[in-house]
Amino acid sequence: MITLKNVKKDYSSSVKIGPVNLEIPSGGLTALVGPNGAGKSTLLTMVGRLLGMDEGEIKVGQYDVSSTSSKDLAKIISILRQENHFVTKLTVRQLVGFGRFPYSKGRLNKEDEEIISRYIDFLNLTELENRYLDQLSGGQRQRAYVAMVLCQETEYVLLDEPLNNLDIAHSVEMMKHLEHAAREFGRTIIVVLHDINFAARYADYIIAIKYGKLEKMGTPEEIMQDEILSEIFNTPIQVIDGPHGKIAAYH
Repeated sequence: MITLKNVKKDYSSSVKIGPVNLEIPSGGLTALVGPNGAGKSTLLTMVGRLLGMDEGEIKVGQYDVSSTSSKDLAKIISILRQENHFVTKLTVRQLVGFGRFPYSKGRLNKEDEEIISRYIDFLNLTELENRYLDQLSGGQRQRAYVAMVLCQETEYVLLDEPLNNLDIAHSVEMMKHLEHAAREFGRTIIVVLHDINFAARYADYIIAIKYGKLEKMGTPEEIMQDEILSEIFNTPIQVIDGPHGKIAAYH
């Protein structure tokens, strides 16, 4: 479980996060949703200790994010940011191999190589593993980044808008991979998503953030209601029944 207690971050007098009190259950896929500028990515990066908080406490499992050593934290939690600045003259396999660094310190052994292959295969990158990143499409590159994060083999995986730059078909493919990873590998995956319908279709839990604070949390069935979504996104939304569950229709 990930626990946030009275977490605050102040950027300015007008831009503030918190106080946030939240418990994210272990296992499955949890989606962070909300309007632009709500604080979803900021909250995620604080959980991953890529950004410090001004007040409060964050625990991942039994580990306090503020006081746990980086080498120990890297074996518990992995995070993929929106912006990734890797050298483009890396191959897919080399990139995915970075996920083993907390264990290998750059000296990959046979077990590391087997783990790298496992996640390359899992993300359907086998035929691309020797290609350079600048030879890939946006969707292929995004899959390689996700494979790298999964290769770190942490119980908790944080992904900041992994559907960025993906068309609908590749977004569906990515969400299926993440849903499958949570089930097959027993991971707790937290994803920042812009599209509430992807959250409703694939997430076990939805957390709605608005104005830097927790607005609502629940199952897709609990969150996918006209009044709740209209309030979260500040626009009229009608929820209709679709072939795979409820769908939000914008007016």
